[in-house]
Amino acid sequence: MKSPFRPAIDALAGYTPGEQPKMTNLVKLNTNENPYPPSPRITEALAGFKMENLHRYPDPTADALRDEIAARYGVKRENVICGNGSDDLLTMVFRSFTAPDRPVAVLDPSYSLYPVLAAMQEAPVIRMPLDPATFELTGDLADLARGANLVMLTRPNAPTGNSLDRNAVERFCAGFDGVVAIDEAYADFADDNCMEFAAKYDNVLVLRTFSKSYSLAGLRLGYAVGNAVLIDGLMKLKDSYNVDMLTQVIGRAAFADTATLQKHTAAIRATKARLNSELEKLGFTIIPSQSNFVFAAPPDGDGERAFAELRRAAVIVRYFPGKVTGRFIRITVGTDAEIDRLLEVLRGVYR
Repeated sequence: MKSPFRPAIDALAGYTPGEQPKMTNLVKLNTNENPYPPSPRITEALAGFKMENLHRYPDPTADALRDEIAARYGVKRENVICGNGSDDLLTMVFRSFTAPDRPVAVLDPSYSLYPVLAAMQEAPVIRMPLDPATFELTGDLADLARGANLVMLTRPNAPTGNSLDRNAVERFCAGFDGVVAIDEAYADFADDNCMEFAAKYDNVLVLRTFSKSYSLAGLRLGYAVGNAVLIDGLMKLKDSYNVDMLTQVIGRAAFADTATLQKHTAAIRATKARLNSELEKLGFTIIPSQSNFVFAAPPDGDGERAFAELRRAAVIVRYFPGKVTGRFIRITVGTDAEIDRLLEVLRGVYR
């Protein structure tokens, strides 16, 4: 039978999400989920929710949530769009700004979904290489991104965890004649962020998610902030009701609870510092992380072996094959007890 798909879809490998293993005694440190429960205000919000309202469609543009997000960042509702996770927003961004004659520039390595979304649009990908030892940029952003209509800046980067220099990012945003999308999935764990650029520059979008710092990976909620013209264009492409009624209620409750957010992000940063210290004692090379995970190379430079040894003990981390990334494993910062178990296994291997 003749394939009914476009050739680009037939050739597409597709994105591979992080494994969701089913093991006994599992320590799951592979998909950068928050180890702590979400805000207790969510339970209160759901208790007061009238379930009979579910026979109605939700607010198609999640205006109440957009208003609260806008108020926090000093912008207007028209500057905010919500989505079914930030991946939903990324799909809108790529559909809007990439095409066969409109390339996208991405850091290399970075989030593996970007090239998949580009391939869906049959858009060329300009790879901006990072130094294989430090994962810092190997040149000037403007030179590396030349010819792109969309530039994806993942800050902090995934899977490496480090951040581009904020001043360099701002200089680039000010001078670039295309769209700059700053993917800040891990911004709440970082020392700084670029959210103010979304209001300052007409060509900048900043994307955030509730999956990491708000402990709501199972909910699927994200948002983007940017110039009203950019947001209006994205609105044309979103699914009619892309954020359901319960998600809007839960999102508002979580977003308002800044105390829980700060408590959990502080705990994760403290555990990460201890993890880094113990890994260094075992001879690991660690990339400075501004996220809720650590990208670390074992002393023998064999990331695959470290991944396999941990897996045998039901401790699951993430391994990215490749000449550069294959030297490392990516470890989500879990609870102190989970990190103790990981370190116990690694000490048995590398001592």
